Amino acid sequence: MKILFAASEAVPFAASGGLADVAGSLPKAIKAKKHDCRVVIPLYKSIKPEFREKLIFLTNITVDVSWRKQYCGIFMTIRDGITYYFIDNEYYYSRDGLYGFYDDCERFVFFDRAVLEMLKYIDFTPDIINCNDWQTALIPVYYNVYYKYQQGYDGIKTVFTIHNIEYQGKYGKEVLSELMGIPAYNAGLLDYDGYVNMMKGAIETSDMITTVSPSYAWEILDPWYAHGLDRILVTKQYKLRGIMNGIDTKLYDPERDKLIAANYSARKPQGKSECKKALIEEFGFAEGDEPVIGIVTRFVRHKGIDLIRCVFEEMVHEGIKFAILGSGEKIYEDFFIEMASRYPDRVAVTVGFVPELSHKIYAGADIFLMPSQSEPCGLAQMIAMRYGTVPIVRETGGLRDSVTDNGGENGNGYTFKTYNANDMLDAVHRACYDYRDKSEWGDLIYRIMNCDHSWSASADAYIDIYKEILSNN
Repeated sequence: MKILFAASEAVPFAASGGLADVAGSLPKAIKAKKHDCRVVIPLYKSIKPEFREKLIFLTNITVDVSWRKQYCGIFMTIRDGITYYFIDNEYYYSRDGLYGFYDDCERFVFFDRAVLEMLKYIDFTPDIINCNDWQTALIPVYYNVYYKYQQGYDGIKTVFTIHNIEYQGKYGKEVLSELMGIPAYNAGLLDYDGYVNMMKGAIETSDMITTVSPSYAWEILDPWYAHGLDRILVTKQYKLRGIMNGIDTKLYDPERDKLIAANYSARKPQGKSECKKALIEEFGFAEGDEPVIGIVTRFVRHKGIDLIRCVFEEMVHEGIKFAILGSGEKIYEDFFIEMASRYPDRVAVTVGFVPELSHKIYAGADIFLMPSQSEPCGLAQMIAMRYGTVPIVRETGGLRDSVTDNGGENGNGYTFKTYNANDMLDAVHRACYDYRDKSEWGDLIYRIMNCDHSWSASADAYIDIYKEILSNN
């Protein structure tokens, strides 16, 4: 099969979140299964010079943005066996940052149309175009409206992957004619609750819809999680699937990680205690065998920071140490900074995102706390398990799918159901109690380090979906 993975970001070229990790890892896993999977993203200003100098210019074309015609350069490079295409237009993409501009709608209308136009000029006609989130949601819409019956485009199928349903690409109806060039008789594909909703258009027109975990696939049928799209999704359940994301097991490998104090494995876990000792020394924590809880997250409400804040001092007074890394809303940043100044021997916080420090926390902490209000997939809990750090999570989305409570025989963490600070605290207490039994805790660490969170299983699931929709021709 030939698959084109269309995304607004992909590591190592451009990244702002988990989508970039997926777009950088999943195509490689699919390629390893003997399928030709390629990636296309915008050519952002932020792409590093060492990557730019390896780009090959293919051609330049013009792309329709409603009544305007815009320049489009097409570049390519090959990295780790994967062919990457880049859509160039300096007016749209030569800016600091990836998103958050007044004309984001126009920028990605251009990108989506350019991806389909590009196929006329490259030596690659995909069987499947896998689109990701609202930034590429118009690709299946444009394909159905303009390209489906054009020579060279027949038989292409589209898959739309929802990474976070909160961000839908909602705009006023004027963009239909001013930017998108969608005929009035096709306006219903995008019309939703009186707005143009780009994600709704992809849900309507794609051949299959996937989400980043099985639980998230059924959660978004509920108004509590769907941010208004539950009504259309309920009617499209027949083509909705949930596939758990994986993690980059080469990037996150305690046996070879050069950023941590000592390397270790499930069979030889001794180095983990050295990593904990190094973390305690780096943060100036008081000596003692109390558990260290790691938190690596964005400081925003849906990550469960309110729960942590509610019972934080109670946990500190019980002797628990906290190694915290993240950034976000100022109210949460200020709270953790105050706690670190009040309890410097037990609480350390670094505001921002420092990849090297995140590795040290994953390796050096005993417990990883992730009490999200909602979590489509979550990568941090899987990374923590890779490093033998026991996760405590709320049962939602991908957290439910990847962590099983240790109350059973084969648990790989601690879970709680309701979004309640005392329920979270109870899970923390259970983990700390089990931590004192070094034999049982060692068995738990061995189990979690042997969990398979690689992309291989995810790639198999995507390949099965691709085969399913191609067989429906």
